[in-house]
Amino acid sequence: MAPDDQRGTSVDDEEERELCGRFAAGDERALEQIYRRWSPIVFTLALRVLGDRGDAEDVTQKTFVSAWTSRASYDPAKGRLSTWLVTIARRRIADTLETRRRVRELQEKLQRFAVTDDDTISSDIDLGDRLLLADELDQLEPDAQRVVRLAFYDDLTHQQIATRLDMPLGTVKSHIRRSLTRLRDRLEVSYVAP
Repeated sequence: MAPDDQRGTSVDDEEERELCGRFAAGDERALEQIYRRWSPIVFTLALRVLGDRGDAEDVTQKTFVSAWTSRASYDPAKGRLSTWLVTIARRRIADTLETRRRVRELQEKLQRFAVTDDDTISSDIDLGDRLLLADELDQLEPDAQRVVRLAFYDDLTHQQIATRLDMPLGTVKSHIRRSLTRLRDRLEVSYVAP
């Protein structure tokens, strides 16, 4: 029975080497096989760390896109393909966590600029900052403006915004992420400028 086990392992290793070779050569069918085989592992890892199904799906997609675009850098002599994919997934998870941190930071900043229910201006908020933020929001594309205003002024969740605007959840998240990054960059430049 031991010889069969060894032969089975040898066949598995040979099949994986052949699959990795096809993948590295740009064979899209090999990518499909790899995705079917390892995407559940990547998704589960991302879901456990991030706790959000949508983010886990995004990480899974980004992992395999990154693997495909950087397939020439995969060296089977350095490790198994599954290990390489998990390493890429961990980087994409770290990117997502960093983006969440930046979004939270920007949300806190934007909340300080939000108008209160009775439209009074808080004494600790500079009117110039408020006008600068309003101007920056006006420069966003129309869909992004609607999404950001619903998120920050109406305090709606991503899912509520997606439902209200009849927009995919991933698109809502992308609009918020890109808009906040743009706002942050523009506001940082404004604060640094003389």
